[in-house]
Amino acid sequence: MAKASTKPAGKSAGKAAPSINIGISEKDRAAIAKGLSRLLADTYTLYLTTHNFHWNVTGPMFNTLHLMFMTQYTELWAAVDPVAERIRSLGHPAPGSYAQFSKLASIPDVPVVPPKALEMVRILVQGHEAVARTARELFPLADKANDEPTADLLTQRLTVHEQTAWMLRSLLED
Repeated sequence: MAKASTKPAGKSAGKAAPSINIGISEKDRAAIAKGLSRLLADTYTLYLTTHNFHWNVTGPMFNTLHLMFMTQYTELWAAVDPVAERIRSLGHPAPGSYAQFSKLASIPDVPVVPPKALEMVRILVQGHEAVARTARELFPLADKANDEPTADLLTQRLTVHEQTAWMLRSLLED
């Protein structure tokens, strides 16, 4: 009688994944992945907040904000995948649970009670500025490690978040 295999499906017994040799040390890859995980958590949290505000905005600016928030949450949704994939490219697992995101994010979760429209705008300004700070904090490490793909990703994210914060801030000016 044949003995049942105890190895997990899809895994070869005794074979480890090939080591990663992309010119960035394991220590630097781990530190960059940790920073990117915070960026991913901030981005996802801001996505959820923006989508919530899209659903719950009311008042005289409803149509304008409803459409603006949709454009913004769509962009944020598209941004999470490249960040997660960069983490994976560096050889680390990408966080993906609400529990992980709540521990990693620098921005608070969406308010339980939807705020008034202009308060939503203020919250989103703060969120985009926070995500920009998170991205900017990682630059020195990516630069030191000669991690150009991460630096490029950070530059792209900074451009979006700084511009979006400016546009939202403009709605708050008298």
